[in-house]
Amino acid sequence: MRSLDRVTLKGLRSRGRHGCLPAERELGQEFVVDAVLSLDTGPAAAGDDLNKTVDYGELAGRLVACVAGEPVNLIETLAWRLAEICLDHPLVEEVEITVHKPAAPIPHSFDDVAVTIVRRKP
Repeated sequence: MRSLDRVTLKGLRSRGRHGCLPAERELGQEFVVDAVLSLDTGPAAAGDDLNKTVDYGELAGRLVACVAGEPVNLIETLAWRLAEICLDHPLVEEVEITVHKPAAPIPHSFDDVAVTIVRRKP
C-alpha cells in the first residue's frame, strides 16, 4: 500500500447551535474544527495544479456552513457530518476530524472539550 500525504486545516472557527441544553441551542457558541485529509498530492505537485488536490479554501467554506447549519445534540454527530463532507472529495481517502467545544457547559475550569474521529473511504 502506498503512503498518503496529508493536508491539514487547523483551528477553523464557526458559530453553531449544537448541544443538548436549550441554552446551547438558543445562544449558540463557537466551535473549532481541525481536519487532516489523507490523499496523494503527487499529481498536484508535479503539475502545480490546484485541480489535482483539495482546494482547502472551498473546503473550509463547506465545513463552516455545516457547523453553522442544522443543530445536533452531540459533537460526535457534528464530527461525522464534517468527515462526510471531506470524504465527498474524490481525492480524499481518509480524514481525521476534531471538533473542539471550548465553551462547553461544564461547571469546572477546563481548557477544551474535543471529539476526534477517523473515517476512511470503503
